[in-house]
Amino acid sequence: MSTMDLNIMLSQFDAANEEDVDQLLTQFNREVSLGFAFLLSLCVIFQKLCQSVLTVLGRQVQPSCQKTCLETLRILSRDKRVLAPVATREGMLILGGMARLRAGEEEVDNEKSSEEDALSEEEERVVVEALKCLCNVVYNSPAAQQVSVDVQLAHGLCASLRKARTWHHEVGLFTLPDVRGILRRDWHAVRLLSEVLEHTLDVRWVGPYEAARPDPQALTLPAEDNERAMEALKALFNLTLSYAGGKVSDDDHQFRLIAATLRHLLMLKTETEEKTEEAHSHAVNLLNNLPVSCLDVLIDVPVQGGEERYGGKNMDAVQMLLDFMEKRIDKGSNYKEGLTPVLSLLTEGSRQHREIRRYIKVLPPLKDVKIRPEIGTTVRNKLVRLMTHVDMGVKQTAAEFLFVLCKESVDNLLKYTGYGNAAGLLVARGLLAGGRGETQYSEDEDSDTEEYKSAKPFINPITGHVEEPMPNPIEEMTDEQKEYEAQKLVNMFDKLSRDSVRSYKSTETEHSETEHDRNWESEFLHSDNGYSL
Repeated sequence: MSTMDLNIMLSQFDAANEEDVDQLLTQFNREVSLGFAFLLSLCVIFQKLCQSVLTVLGRQVQPSCQKTCLETLRILSRDKRVLAPVATREGMLILGGMARLRAGEEEVDNEKSSEEDALSEEEERVVVEALKCLCNVVYNSPAAQQVSVDVQLAHGLCASLRKARTWHHEVGLFTLPDVRGILRRDWHAVRLLSEVLEHTLDVRWVGPYEAARPDPQALTLPAEDNERAMEALKALFNLTLSYAGGKVSDDDHQFRLIAATLRHLLMLKTETEEKTEEAHSHAVNLLNNLPVSCLDVLIDVPVQGGEERYGGKNMDAVQMLLDFMEKRIDKGSNYKEGLTPVLSLLTEGSRQHREIRRYIKVLPPLKDVKIRPEIGTTVRNKLVRLMTHVDMGVKQTAAEFLFVLCKESVDNLLKYTGYGNAAGLLVARGLLAGGRGETQYSEDEDSDTEEYKSAKPFINPITGHVEEPMPNPIEEMTDEQKEYEAQKLVNMFDKLSRDSVRSYKSTETEHSETEHDRNWESEFLHSDNGYSL
C-alpha cells in the first residue's frame, strides 16, 4: 500500500459507512501483516489514521467493526511515534471502554458483572483486542501512562482482576500487563494479583500459610493456566520490586501468602519440562523480592510434616530450588539472568534460616582431597568453578553462597575451595588475613573427617588439594652433571654474598656521612660564634 493509497483511504473515512470502514481497514491490516514498513515519512499519515479509527470507535458500531478498528490500532501502536492521538484522555477512555475496564470504577455491581459474563464470542474478541492495544500503548507512551493514572484506569483494571474466575483465557491473559506505573498500592493490586495466582493454580489452604499438597495422580497444570500464572508472576514481580510501603510488618501477612503460593507452584509440574522450569524461574524471581523473614513459609508446613534432624521442617521446596539451580548451572549459558537469582535466594535463605543451611549438602565433610576442588561433577565442583567466572556478578554470587554455607568462616571456605578460587571474595570482603563475616552462626556443624585431618599437612593452600610429590631432579643426573650444578650453585652464592657486602658498605658509608653532617650541623647551631638568621 503506497502513500497515495493511504491518503485515498483516509479521504474516504469521513463519508464511509460502517461496512466500508470495516472493508478499508481489513485490507490495510492484511497488507501491513505481509510486511509493511513503518517509514518516518508515513508517521503523519499513521497519526491521522489513528485519529480516524478512534473517531469510528467513538460511534455506536457493531462488534465486528470495533474488532477491525482495534486490530488496526494494535498494529499502529507498535510504533511510539504515531501514538499522540491515542495517548489522550479521550483516546484512553475509548480503549478502556472497549476493554470493559470502566475507568474510575473500582467496584462493579452484580448486574453489570452478570452482563459481562454473558459476552458473546465476538464481543469477547473486542475486549481482547482492546486489552492488547492498551498493553502496547501504555508500554510505548509515557504520556499514555500519565493519562492512565489521571483517568484512574487502574480502578477498572482492579475491578477486572476481581472477576478472575469468570475470565476466558485470553481476556485473563491480557488483563495482566506490566502495570508497575499504573496500579497503585492504594488499590491493593498485590492482593488482587495474589488471588488471581491462587485461583489459577487451584490453591486449597490447609493451614494459615500452607497449601494442600498437589495430588500425585492429578493432571499436570494446563498450558493456558501456566501462561496466565506466569503473567501474574511477572506483574507481581514488578509491583513488589517498586514496593515503597512502610514497615514490612504492615504487609507481612500478604507476603507470607505469596511465599506459600510460590511454594505450591514449585511443587507443580506443567505439560512440558521447559514450561515447568520457566514457571519456577518466575517464582524464584518473585521470592527474591519478598522479605527474607518470610522465607520460613517455604519450610514451615506442619500438616505435611518435615524431618526431625532439620527441626521438623519440610525441605521439599528447598530441594526443588537446589535441583533448579543445578539445571541452570548445567545449561552453561545466561548465568547472570538464569542462575544468579536462585543463588541469591538460597544464599539469603541459608544466612537467615539455620535449617536451610544445614540441609543444603553442597559441602559435605571432606574426605578425598587429592583432586582440585574445581574439578569434578558434584555441585560443589560446579560452584567452585563459577568462583572464577568472567562475569563479576556470577563470580561474586557463587562465592557468597559458598561463603555462607561455610558459616562465613575464611578457614572453612579455603578448606573447600582453595585460596586461589576464594581470593576474589576475600579481597572484596577485606578478609585476606582470615577471620569471619559479620553474621553470627551457631557452632554445631560437622567436624573434620579423619581422612581430612591426616591429609591436611600436605594440602596446597592455594589449590586446595594434595599435590603429587615432584620427582627429584638429580636422581637421573650423572656425577659430572651433579658436580656442574653444584659449582653453579656455589658461584651463585658467592655472587650473592659479594653483592650483599657491597650493598652493606655503601649503606654504612652513607650512614657515616649523614652522622658527620648531623654532628657538624649540631656544633654550628650551638656555637657562640654561629650566625643568627
